[in-house]
Amino acid sequence: MRVVVLGIGNIILSDEGVGVRAAEALEATYELPDYVEVIDGGTAGMELLGPLSGVDLLLVLDAVTAGGAPGTIVKLAGSEVPVFFRSKLSPHQVSICDVLAGLEFSGELPRDLVLIGVEPESMELGLELTPTVAARLPEMAAMAAAELNARGVAVKEKPACA
Repeated sequence: MRVVVLGIGNIILSDEGVGVRAAEALEATYELPDYVEVIDGGTAGMELLGPLSGVDLLLVLDAVTAGGAPGTIVKLAGSEVPVFFRSKLSPHQVSICDVLAGLEFSGELPRDLVLIGVEPESMELGLELTPTVAARLPEMAAMAAAELNARGVAVKEKPACA
């Protein structure tokens, strides 16, 4: 089984970097099997086609603008994750949807797909997440772990340091 957790976002634009930070939180908090690859996709676009080709499960962590209040967590799975957007959920110029469209075109679309995102509060220049969005990181990591477990990927919380 090939599983990829992809954290995407621009970490110098405040909440836009939440996907990268959520992927880091997942790795810091949970023990992941060796076959789970966590990728810091940053602001990468079509260069992700190779690493995402033919994966069994793709779990995307990102900032999403879907019209909710800042800090609202959004989860889409399977066919709920649109491949071709008329308007993009993500603020990226080349979005994950563009990458998925490329993967579909090449016949390499992931067999299963989950998107966990959070509504940003600020996209202003800054290295820190807003407190509203930063407070959601543990929940995003826990949701990601639960999604992996639900799909047969054994993930467990790391023991607390003594």
